[in-house]
Amino acid sequence: MPSKASLGTFGVWGSHLQWAEKIDRVAELEDLGYGTFWIGSSPDVGLVGRALAATGSMTIATGIVNVWQSEPEQVSAEFHRLASDRFLLGVGVGHRQLDQAYEQPYDKLVSYLDRLDVPAESVVLAALGPKVLRLAADRTAGAHPYLVPVEHTAHAREVLGDKLLAPEVTVVVEEDPAAARAIAREQLAFYFTLTNYTNNWLRWGFSAEDVAGHGSDHLIDALVAWGSPDQVAAKLRAHVDAGADHVAIQSLNGHYAELAAALGL
Repeated sequence: MPSKASLGTFGVWGSHLQWAEKIDRVAELEDLGYGTFWIGSSPDVGLVGRALAATGSMTIATGIVNVWQSEPEQVSAEFHRLASDRFLLGVGVGHRQLDQAYEQPYDKLVSYLDRLDVPAESVVLAALGPKVLRLAADRTAGAHPYLVPVEHTAHAREVLGDKLLAPEVTVVVEEDPAAARAIAREQLAFYFTLTNYTNNWLRWGFSAEDVAGHGSDHLIDALVAWGSPDQVAAKLRAHVDAGADHVAIQSLNGHYAELAAALGL
């Protein structure tokens, strides 16, 4: 599996919906110093091969392969076909409102891991709640949480022990608060309809009012790092200080070069 060191402290998370047609440009992110590129939004594992071919040393990860949409035998075959020590397989249960769930999500995840012929040290789980975090610690290399406050990162570190912790953090490089929050809300609107996310935010002390509609300023500010490149960098480092081994940066308005400079990559 890719080592913690090979992932780098900071990487980039990008939806395959935006990156599939420009996957060769991942090499530009590698040149900026980012250690890992996460192909997000339930990607086809086949896209990983194209990203690996476009890069020289960068780790390529999935964030995440949806267990309802991709059979474990097919994913296992793709993993072994690629045969790369730069490939980290992230899997997760996605969103029950969107997928036909004939099993409980946790049970589905367990049965998927039972059928997955991939070394545990090359797999991470999309984990929000304590039960799946413990599963990640017991059966995989670690966890890849999505849209979580820094307090979640600190808790996840306690549950995972020394296993890999690689949260995604959404960012907006914009200093005007109203403009930054507007960009964030446009992206996050979809997630406010999904109970696995809203329940997790409630678990971390946010109120029903915070998670209603398009979210309170308090919640948006906790989930999204916005501001100047230096301000965003400080918020990203807060997750590292809380225990993250690696932070996967999803910028809603680009500026990856400025962020790389602010992070000292």
